[in-house]
Amino acid sequence: MPTERSRRSYTDTASSSRRHRSRSPHLIERRRDDSYHRHRYGREYERESRKSDYNEPPRRISPSHDKPRHEGRDNANEPKIQIPDKVPNNQDLTKELNGTAKPKVPISLEELLQKRESEKQVNERPKFLTKEERAKVALEKRQKEVEEQRRKQEEERRQQEEFQRRAMEEARQNGYGRDRRDYYDRYDRDRYDRYDRERPRGKEREIEKRPTEKSDKSDVNTEAEKLDEKELQAIRERYMGGERKKRKIRKMNEKKFVFDWDAGEDTSQDFNPLYANKHNAQMFGRGHFAGIDIKEQKRDRAQFYNQLLEERRTLDQKDRAEERMEIDRRKELKTMWDDRHWSEKPLTEMKERDWRGSIPNPIRSWVESGLSERILNLIESIGYKEPTPIQRQAIPIGLQNRDIIGIAETGSGKTASFVIPMLVYISDLPRLSEENMSDGPYALILAPTRELAQQIEQETLKFAAPMGFNCVSIVGGHAVEEQAFNLRNGAEIIIATPGRLKDCLDRRILVLNQCTYVVMDEADRMIDMGFETDVNVILDALPVSNVKPDTEEAENPAEMLKKIGQKERYRQTVMFSATMPPAVERLAKRYLRRPAVVTIGTAGQAVDTVEQRVEMINDEGRKKARLLELLQGSFDPPIIIFVNQKKGCDVLARALNKLGYRATTLHGGKTQEQRESALAHLKNGTMDILVATDVAGRGIDVKNVSLVINYDMAKNIEDYTHRIGRTGRAGQSGVSITFMSNADADVMYDLKQMIMKSPISRVPAELASHPSAMAKP
Repeated sequence: MPTERSRRSYTDTASSSRRHRSRSPHLIERRRDDSYHRHRYGREYERESRKSDYNEPPRRISPSHDKPRHEGRDNANEPKIQIPDKVPNNQDLTKELNGTAKPKVPISLEELLQKRESEKQVNERPKFLTKEERAKVALEKRQKEVEEQRRKQEEERRQQEEFQRRAMEEARQNGYGRDRRDYYDRYDRDRYDRYDRERPRGKEREIEKRPTEKSDKSDVNTEAEKLDEKELQAIRERYMGGERKKRKIRKMNEKKFVFDWDAGEDTSQDFNPLYANKHNAQMFGRGHFAGIDIKEQKRDRAQFYNQLLEERRTLDQKDRAEERMEIDRRKELKTMWDDRHWSEKPLTEMKERDWRGSIPNPIRSWVESGLSERILNLIESIGYKEPTPIQRQAIPIGLQNRDIIGIAETGSGKTASFVIPMLVYISDLPRLSEENMSDGPYALILAPTRELAQQIEQETLKFAAPMGFNCVSIVGGHAVEEQAFNLRNGAEIIIATPGRLKDCLDRRILVLNQCTYVVMDEADRMIDMGFETDVNVILDALPVSNVKPDTEEAENPAEMLKKIGQKERYRQTVMFSATMPPAVERLAKRYLRRPAVVTIGTAGQAVDTVEQRVEMINDEGRKKARLLELLQGSFDPPIIIFVNQKKGCDVLARALNKLGYRATTLHGGKTQEQRESALAHLKNGTMDILVATDVAGRGIDVKNVSLVINYDMAKNIEDYTHRIGRTGRAGQSGVSITFMSNADADVMYDLKQMIMKSPISRVPAELASHPSAMAKP
């Protein structure tokens, strides 16, 4: 009868056979192969099989090793099984069986060398490291150095302890070794031990010996600690710096023995009359009296020589001496500098010091300018009573046909300083006719913005219209056809912006074949706005036949004035700017020839007639409330308010209009007609307040502006200077009030320095004590 175990084995076998019959033949073959390889190769094949169940098929075993189990056991020389690193997939096995697999070819020497060369180039190529990466590398390097140093110290300490341990072990063996105890028998040892215990000296020696061993250890440790402290101190001084020992300063008169007698120790003058009335020796020099210089001695000993001369001189000698003294006095008056101001002297008494330099003498009034009667009458009718400082110096230089670089503060009258010489220049040229009007204008004025160009046009028309000259402006915002229609009869003077003028030159609407007078106003502003390329294109379009030579002849007015009245004229270039950045200097060096530089005041500095006030306000609500308080104050219109954004400009203007104020806007988002209308309304009194961006910050001349409010502080000090320059123009006084917050920290230092230079302005305490105003960013 079968047992339980046999029944269970039979049942398992039967179920297994049923499963085998239900499966496909290739799965049964695979299971049989798996069993064989698992028995043949052990656990390594099981691991590979598990991997293959999830990732790839099981590794293929070479057919050469598929031998029966008993043959593998009997054959002792059977080679070891090598399982390949990569198990081929079914496609690879199919290719091998079909014979279509590609044979493996070894890598050629050229490919290997090329691969090594490419890797070498990649490794040798410098790698850019950022500041953070460099700091990280330096920190890691420093940590490695510290760890290496600690490791060395630990190794030295370990060696030292090992050395001490061995020394103590040797000392213990030499003092209490077994050799000495074994030399005697047991009885002797007991006897001597008992004898030693009975003697008190043995105990004392033992007690004395033990502390000595401990003290030796403590001394060694103390020396090691001292050595570590010295090393640590040396490392600390290397990286942090040691304390410098101050040298003792010895006073100059300390411990110094004086061998000479002091004048206060002389007692001879107290009782000896010979020393009491000393006679000072007279120095010899040139003169008439025994080789003595009478003038020098007279100044030193006037009373003594006056008495001597009175006794020896006759009346004739006295008269001749007085005549010589009078002649000397006149000579001294001629050579002595006159302390009177140059405005109080007649023209014949003006000296080189009063004219200050070798350039043409400045004009003190319009009468001394040498201008024609016609131009003087125009100046008087316009209302120019006295020339401004830039006009006093620039007009005489311009009348000599010399190139000029004018650096003057805003509102100083620069426009008239180049318009008046330009009109004199054009007056000597032939009038435009049908033959030459197509060759372009005689004079060209470039301005950075449309508003400034139109303002220059208005000032120029005051002089040009009565003299019969045609003046046309070419700016953006107007139709090109309209401007071309204005040029149909020609124009002696053209005022333009660089962008629109370049457009007209490209379309062949205008040429510059006979342009011989060029003015660049606000040159620094043109460069900042990105017009440097356009300016270069325009100046290169001018004729080259009349360019001045870059020699000393360009500084000689006689050579430059020879061309007056003739057909060909030397080109005269005038550049005015508030500042001189490198780009402007580069432009001047390329197109100007030996220019005369006229600097009035300090470049980039506001006029002294503007009182600058600063208020620190960080809250937007407080800022609006403070603005309304200022508008309700004692300031008369017109008033200009500057903001930084176009949207903020419109919002603020609408809010003021709702409160009953007459406000208009001016910014880059407006059309040209809207810009002109806003300026016209402000000038004629229709509007009282102009809310504008930095578009109106340069060159806009609105008369009698009493207040400028910087509702938003400018991004740089140059724009701030031009903003506040809208008031205090032409010698009048004005006030500028600036609202600042902590967001304006970048310009606080420059603003503080500018206010300190103003004689009528005061730096507020909040700005003076602000951390950002202490040092330049």
